[in-house]
Amino acid sequence: MNLLHQLELEQMKAEIPDFGIGDTVDVHYLIKEGDKERVQLFSGTVISFKGSGIRRTATVRRLVAGEGVERTFPLHSPRVATIEVRDRGIVRRAKLYYLRDREGKATRLKPNLGKLQFPRSGKGSGLSKAAAPAAE
Repeated sequence: MNLLHQLELEQMKAEIPDFGIGDTVDVHYLIKEGDKERVQLFSGTVISFKGSGIRRTATVRRLVAGEGVERTFPLHSPRVATIEVRDRGIVRRAKLYYLRDREGKATRLKPNLGKLQFPRSGKGSGLSKAAAPAAE
């Protein structure tokens, strides 16, 4: 096995929740201020995914005082403490960049009240620990 591939598999998080584009998530992110660390909550709608494997990132958007704020989180970073899915949304696009031009109620998405038919966070693509051969 490729050495870089093996190192990436060792550094990947074992458990990432199944969430997708259009879902409202709470990202608990570790912030370092001086010599102290604290967890800061960032709540918003997932508008895009990028990358695969250990380089996978999710862009989350929210409105703060009428101004749009976007933040990109590396999913396998040790700085991302947890990700909680609050609501699931029904969307028909892979990227929700059109939400940048909308304000107020126009940014709402249809809620998904049923169960999911397939995994949405890209667990099956890229690198996975299940696909790794046993150590010799």
